[in-house]
Amino acid sequence: MTTPTHNLTLIKWLTFMMFMMFAMTTDAVGVIIPVIIEEFDLSMTAAGAFHYAPMAAIALSGILLGFLADKLGRKKTIIIGLCVFAIACGLFAIGNTFSFFLFLLILSGLAIGIFKTGALALVGDISRSTGEHTRTMNAVEGFFGVGAIIGPFIVTYLLTAGISWKYLYIIAGVICSALCIIAALVQYPHTQKKAEEPINLKRTMKMMNNKFALGFSTAIALYVGTEAAIYVWMPTLLSKYEGSAVWLATYALTIFFVLRASGRFLAVWILKKISWEVAMLTFSGAIFICYLFSMIFGLEVAVYLLPLSGLFMSMIYPTLNSKGISCFHKSEHGAVAGVILFFTAVAASVGPLVMGAFSDLMGGHAKYGFYIATLFAALLFVGMLYNWLRKPAEAILLAQDYSEYEH
Repeated sequence: MTTPTHNLTLIKWLTFMMFMMFAMTTDAVGVIIPVIIEEFDLSMTAAGAFHYAPMAAIALSGILLGFLADKLGRKKTIIIGLCVFAIACGLFAIGNTFSFFLFLLILSGLAIGIFKTGALALVGDISRSTGEHTRTMNAVEGFFGVGAIIGPFIVTYLLTAGISWKYLYIIAGVICSALCIIAALVQYPHTQKKAEEPINLKRTMKMMNNKFALGFSTAIALYVGTEAAIYVWMPTLLSKYEGSAVWLATYALTIFFVLRASGRFLAVWILKKISWEVAMLTFSGAIFICYLFSMIFGLEVAVYLLPLSGLFMSMIYPTLNSKGISCFHKSEHGAVAGVILFFTAVAASVGPLVMGAFSDLMGGHAKYGFYIATLFAALLFVGMLYNWLRKPAEAILLAQDYSEYEH
C-alpha cells in the first residue's frame, strides 16, 4: 500500500517537530543547573543529575525498548512515547521538590528513548535510498539543533521575567500533546516484517555483536564524547578568558549551537555534491584541528576555534547514525536505532563525567578535560580515515539500496 504524498510530507514535519521539541528540554539543562543549585542548595554533583539521569534513562530505553518500533510498529511506538513524555512534562506544574523533578526527567528520558527509536526507524520507511535517508537524517537533526537554541532562550526569558524554569517543560508538554494528536491521525507507510526471527529484546542484544552496529555505534560514541565537551565544559573553560574577544567567550555556546544547526541543513546540499566518506573524513579532521590547536595555543585561540567546531560537527552524528541504521533491513531499524541511541546516551553521560573527573585530578582546570576530548577527536578522525580508505560499509549499503528501496 502506497502512502499518499501529503501524508509523507506531514510525517516528515512531525518527525522534525518531535526532535525540536525534546531538544528544547535536554539541551536547556546547562542553563537550568545553576538555578537549581541555588534553589535547592545542591552540590554540583547532585545538580548534574539533571543531565546524567535522563541521559542514562534514554540509554536504557534505547537498548531495552528499541525493538518496540519493529514489534508494535512506528505509529504505536511513537504515540506511546509522546504520551509518556507529555505526561512527564505536564507533571512539572504540580511539583516543587528536586527529587520529584528528577523522577520526571528520568521518566521523560525513558519516553524519549521510545519515541526517538520509533522516529528514527520511520525515517528509513519514508526514504527512497540510503543517500536520501542520510540527507533526511541531517535535516531531522537540524531541527534538533534549532530546539537546542530555543530551549535555553526560553529558560533565560522565563528567569528574566521572574517565572520558574519548570514552565519550559510545561510548554514542551503542550507541544508534545499536539504532536501526539497529529501522530494518531496521520497514515504511516507500511513496513514489511521478516518472519524468520522473533522481534524481542534478545534480537536487540544479538545485534550488539554485529560489526556494523558496533562499528558505527563506536564512532558515534567518540563523536558524542567530543561534542559533549563543548556544551558541558566549554563555558567553564572560557570563563578564565580575559582577552580582547570577551564578547565571543560570552556567546560562544550560542554560536556553537547556531553553527551546528545551520551546518546540518547545509549538509543536505553537501551530501549531494561529495560522498559521505569524504565528508566524514574532512569534517572529523577539521574538528580534530580545532581541538588540537586550542590545546596547543590556549584560550586566545580556543575562544575562536571551539565555537567554530560546531559547523564541522554538524553533519557527523546524523550521517553516521543514518548509515548505521541503513545497514539493516527496515524491519530491524527500530532495534538498531535503539543500539545506537544507547551508545549515544552513554557517551553523553559518561564523557563529561570522565572529563570533569580528570580535570579535578589534575588540579581543577577545565583544559585537562579537553585533553580527553582532543583524544576522542583524534580517534574519531582515525576511524573516518579508515572508513574512507577501506569503505567497510559500501557493499552492505549498496545491497540495502537494491533490496530495501528499489522496487
